[in-house]
Amino acid sequence: MSAQSASILLVDDDIDACANMADILGELGYQVDVAHEGETALEILRLRPFAMALLDLRMPGMDGLALYREIKKLRPGTVAIIVSAYVDVTAVQEALAAGAWKVLTKPVDVPRLLRLIGETLDRPLVLVVDDDEDFCANLWDLLHERGYRICLAHNAVDAANQLATASYHVVLIDMKLPDGDGLGVLRLVRTVSPQARCVILTGCRGELDPLLDCVRAEGVDAICYKPLDVSQLLNLLKTPGRLTGLKWDTP
Repeated sequence: MSAQSASILLVDDDIDACANMADILGELGYQVDVAHEGETALEILRLRPFAMALLDLRMPGMDGLALYREIKKLRPGTVAIIVSAYVDVTAVQEALAAGAWKVLTKPVDVPRLLRLIGETLDRPLVLVVDDDEDFCANLWDLLHERGYRICLAHNAVDAANQLATASYHVVLIDMKLPDGDGLGVLRLVRTVSPQARCVILTGCRGELDPLLDCVRAEGVDAICYKPLDVSQLLNLLKTPGRLTGLKWDTP
């Protein structure tokens, strides 16, 4: 999916402002949905994922910051930009600490916003498939701080659903999953997103050697043992394109 065909959710209780922004983004080729309060936005997000959400900070009921915290639980791959006419230092710090990408002031500088949307949606998209939710949350924070967009899946079925809705640059796959193993997910990635780099994650040694031999034979780009060597993982993610011919294990 190109950045200009990406889906964007606008959430603002100012109906006219929403309509105007939706027209601008729609003319540029973005797929745009609109909600005027938090609960409706969450109902839309439960039905389908969005690459980005533009959220008004001050709304009746659920404000933009509370809404983003719920979005992050539901769709962690959705990048959020929060806009408000009432931004102060504390609000900015809270929004950024929660994981929002940027906080902009109203009236919105539209050319700047459009540049920011384009730059953000061009950032690499990473899928983490791991049933350890704390590990996923820590990895989300680590990669988010370095500019990546990160989606999470906690089992093989969820991974299949995620792979059907986006084109990923990198997929990090835990070897042991509640409903399968990393080999099955790797094979699926190779089928539906052959351009993606695949990294197998495992905390097990010895007992999974036969499966690891299989993932090597399937052309995995790397095998990383937990606890992860963060610097090696980040170096891998910085490498452009598929890692053709490059296979490594971190001991």
